Amino acid sequence: MNFDISRRRMVETQVVARGIKDRRVIDAMLRIPRHLFVQEAMASQAYNDTSLPIGEKQTISQPHIVALMSEMLELKGPERVLEIGTGSGYQAALLSCLADRVYTIERIPSLASKARKLFDTLGLTNISMKIDDGTAGWDSEAPFDAIIVTAGAPDLPEQLFHQLVAGGRLLVPIGDDHSQELTMVTKFEDGSRTVEKSTPCRFVKLIGKDGWSAPA
Repeated sequence: MNFDISRRRMVETQVVARGIKDRRVIDAMLRIPRHLFVQEAMASQAYNDTSLPIGEKQTISQPHIVALMSEMLELKGPERVLEIGTGSGYQAALLSCLADRVYTIERIPSLASKARKLFDTLGLTNISMKIDDGTAGWDSEAPFDAIIVTAGAPDLPEQLFHQLVAGGRLLVPIGDDHSQELTMVTKFEDGSRTVEKSTPCRFVKLIGKDGWSAPA
């Protein structure tokens, strides 16, 4: 299978054709080899328009959703970005092409280990990672210009909001355990916020103190 051809076709049909216009996001999607971030047995499906299991009851999101969320952050290059839910590492890898520094938190050690190895293999040296409860954020590295949550939350994780710079943007899927809406929260100088809901989506649960309880 020619993964380069498949990746270009993915970008043409699932990203550009569906309204993604940010050239930097498009270039990042062309650059990062998505097939490396899925289970080896599913590599042939990596560029399909679907989410895929990555183990530990977690998934890698469909390409269009990843591109859409990346574009919604409106990154220009010098930003420091926090990602909650490293998962396969694919979203963090794309963000590393769009921002100066990426911080990513994963609660499942086996997934974090795999992602770290991929970052090192691909030479993505501007990604820092830790294993922790992502809903608590990364206080020692705060504040962040943008925060992206790649799991569905029952409500806005307030601790993450407080770790934004003034003017910063927090993107999080909010809803129940079956469906959510992408929600953009913008912070202002006085600590107030605007909240804008947009695209319906479905993510795995955000587990943590300010998310859902871990399954028994």
